[in-house]
Amino acid sequence: MTDQFKIKLKELAGKEIGRVTFDEPLSSHNSWKIGGLADLFVEPDNSSQIAEVLRFVLANEIPLVVIGQGTNLLFDDAGVRGVVLKIGERMALVQISANTIIAGGGTWVPQLSRISMQAGLSGLEHCIGIPGTIGGLVMMNGGSQRKGIGESVVNVTIVDRRGQLQQLTQAECDFSYRRSALQGIGCVIVSVELNCPAGDVKKIRQEMLADLQVRREKFPRKQPNCGSVFLSTSEMHSTVGPPGKIIEDVGLKGLRVGQAEISQQHANFIVNLGGASSTDVLGLIARIRQIVQDKIGFDLCCEVRYVSPQGEIFPAHLKADELGRSGK
Repeated sequence: MTDQFKIKLKELAGKEIGRVTFDEPLSSHNSWKIGGLADLFVEPDNSSQIAEVLRFVLANEIPLVVIGQGTNLLFDDAGVRGVVLKIGERMALVQISANTIIAGGGTWVPQLSRISMQAGLSGLEHCIGIPGTIGGLVMMNGGSQRKGIGESVVNVTIVDRRGQLQQLTQAECDFSYRRSALQGIGCVIVSVELNCPAGDVKKIRQEMLADLQVRREKFPRKQPNCGSVFLSTSEMHSTVGPPGKIIEDVGLKGLRVGQAEISQQHANFIVNLGGASSTDVLGLIARIRQIVQDKIGFDLCCEVRYVSPQGEIFPAHLKADELGRSGK
């Protein structure tokens, strides 16, 4: 880090932008418990502070990474040479009026699902077991049971990369399976408006409990992991099944690279056995992809995103392939 870069980061840290820390361990801010240090870590309280950060990093060409709970991210062991902006519990206000829910971008998704259930509103049952924030869920159009949160979205309020506040409609978000137009444009989700039809509280609760029971039985819960590593496609699902089945069918359950292991419980999960590095995980992803390609002929692509030290975010298999080509 150059002296000029340090000066700029200290200048940003001196502004009214929320809670700031230097050299923050990123392993404390993602569900895999992996990653080095962030030069500057910021937790804002409101959209004005977010705008201040975005305008500053744009003007000074400083790398920026925006995260929620980090449940779908693999940080590099080298950390991030720039600013990490966390939208968390400081921005988690939830308001309900009739069938409308407005949730701050940092709202914890399971908590939001429970709030909607208590209000007698349906549509978020499939989200009850998904760790992460609503901002991250909307960005990825996440969900379960082949559903996506985008189905319930009315509009999304963002701060764009220039620090301008905007409101985008559901159509403008262009939701598709595990994707949205919000990805890759450098914006920050401030709040989300959802339309949730009225339902029977007892029935909603039973559906949520059933979902959680299935998750307890199928998915690893005691070891750090990021949830599903690989994406399922309709072609794959209809011919050879979902990624977990494919990986299990080729005999890879329990395969390890360093301290990263394919879960014995569900083969589309990679668990941190303790002290796993980003290189361990990427090496395991590369092995899985190569063996599945050789034996079945399908190209498994990652749902999980890799975060480079330069603040770039992209599907983790791209980095895994790069390391494989370099022989690392």
